[in-house]
Amino acid sequence: MRVRSPLLSLVMMLVAIPAFTAERVVQPRIVTEPVRHDTDDPAIWIHPDDPAQSLILGTDKDADGALYVFGLDGRIRSTLVVRGLARPNNVDIARGVSLAGRRVDVALVTERFAHRLRAYRLPDFAPVDSGGIPVFVGERARDVMGVAAYTRASDGAAFAIVSRSDRFAPRDGYLHQYRLVDDGTGTLRGVFSRAFGQWSGRKEIEALSVDAVAGHVFASDETFGIRQYLADPSAEDADDEVAQFGLTGFARDHEGSAVMRRPGKPSLLFVSDQQAGALRVFSLETTSRLIGRIRYAALETDGIDLTAQPLPGFPGGLLVAMSTDRTFHYYDLGELLAAMVPAE
Repeated sequence: MRVRSPLLSLVMMLVAIPAFTAERVVQPRIVTEPVRHDTDDPAIWIHPDDPAQSLILGTDKDADGALYVFGLDGRIRSTLVVRGLARPNNVDIARGVSLAGRRVDVALVTERFAHRLRAYRLPDFAPVDSGGIPVFVGERARDVMGVAAYTRASDGAAFAIVSRSDRFAPRDGYLHQYRLVDDGTGTLRGVFSRAFGQWSGRKEIEALSVDAVAGHVFASDETFGIRQYLADPSAEDADDEVAQFGLTGFARDHEGSAVMRRPGKPSLLFVSDQQAGALRVFSLETTSRLIGRIRYAALETDGIDLTAQPLPGFPGGLLVAMSTDRTFHYYDLGELLAAMVPAE
């Protein structure tokens, strides 16, 4: 066996270092107090009058689960927490929903074991759904998981798009979309709009996100890629798949996603590369293309949400990521972008 000199070994070690230290792991500015069971998905609600009073919503996934509510300081707002939910998976916020003669923001939560959506008025978290909005009615596969809210710019109509987890789910029509309407009593009902969306059959589709300005919905088909569709069910060729991307490079699961819009710049889609401890960032300028990867400290992230609006403590905007230690991590969005390693 050939033996290297100590000096040669030291030189070789120093030469090799840059290849292993090119990516900085970004640390969160805030880690929330832990939930009881299992964090899964966050949503950001920005207070319209006082951004310092903004709230972070997060699901605690269990048969005896809850929708947790946190301040920007990461502390639980215990008086607002909604408990007794049957495995709540994902949460999103429908903004400007017409209800009882006025426009309100509503938190939408998927209650997986009950096969329904729950709707809570913000910021007091009063239920406005008369016990729930049934989804995937009449189908064999009803275990609802993902939800994304979409408000149509032309008329202010609000919709919920939902995904599911079940080996009996169809390959075509995997996603369902419901229009959220006031039944005349100040209660939200879900009116079925369409079944759409392809599924690879490999694992499941959980994470959904919407670019409301461009009118697109993005669905993470785990271990396959990201699928893109038109969000407006009445648009021409609305059920056709617009694009597939992110088909290579992920460690395994394609998970939580969120859209970042920037004035005068291309919109970006952040997607959790779950097993890699990273975010992959795609430009949505014309065709979707990978522009970089960001390593961060959150563990095995399922869900994310973000806002580019500066908030107290987060001058570059805020990204919230679920972590498997029963917490949510708060990151400065500008700091994450500064740490991004460009795609080759």
